[in-house]
Amino acid sequence: MDLNVIYEDNHIIVVNKPPMVLSQGDGTGDPDMLSCVKEYIRKKYSKPGNVYAGLVHRLDRPVGGVMVFAKTSKAASRLSEQIRNDGFIKEYCAVIHGEPERQGVFEDWLVRDPLYNNTRPAAKDVPGAKYARLEYKVKRTVEGLSEVRILLLTGRHHQIRVQFASRGFPLFGDVRYGDPLEKGGIALYACRLSFMHPVRKEELSFEADPPWNIEKFIDMSKDRNKRDIR
Repeated sequence: MDLNVIYEDNHIIVVNKPPMVLSQGDGTGDPDMLSCVKEYIRKKYSKPGNVYAGLVHRLDRPVGGVMVFAKTSKAASRLSEQIRNDGFIKEYCAVIHGEPERQGVFEDWLVRDPLYNNTRPAAKDVPGAKYARLEYKVKRTVEGLSEVRILLLTGRHHQIRVQFASRGFPLFGDVRYGDPLEKGGIALYACRLSFMHPVRKEELSFEADPPWNIEKFIDMSKDRNKRDIR
């Protein structure tokens, strides 16, 4: 897999992850970003033996977009500390079913079920429940679908997918959380990532456009409807 490198220096490497690629290997043998970054470094710098690359955050397999990897253990430690202290700014682009308010804030308590690899809203006092918050703005609505920009303020498992679906606005393609029409890739993309450089202590910000637009999903819905009629 060719690596789409957005930025690189001696301490970090920022890449654009394709949808449906793992962030980290899971034993299936499928391509994953961490292995690809290591191979890229090994080949570019002709490094023998094992190559270090630190995974400091993840994107769900169906989700593409901006990711940062550490090239040294010091950078990995400092980036991980930023994440623990909510120092990363993460923005996502998504296409959802329905038309929510033009902008808003979603706040929930979420519980993850590792057996089924899903997450659900829960009461605050439920064991394992974690606070989740995001802000969103609707950019446009066309034929029952809405394109939204999301500022993720906490990083919970499947957070964006669950918070929109639980309010009746499932992400296009997300059959796990209630998309009534399609199966396949999810219309969710990590389109902006900002953080402090782990060594130079300057703010960095990187963006990537999703490889789709709302018109693509409108056409997919129409095709599906035609098949259902037949």
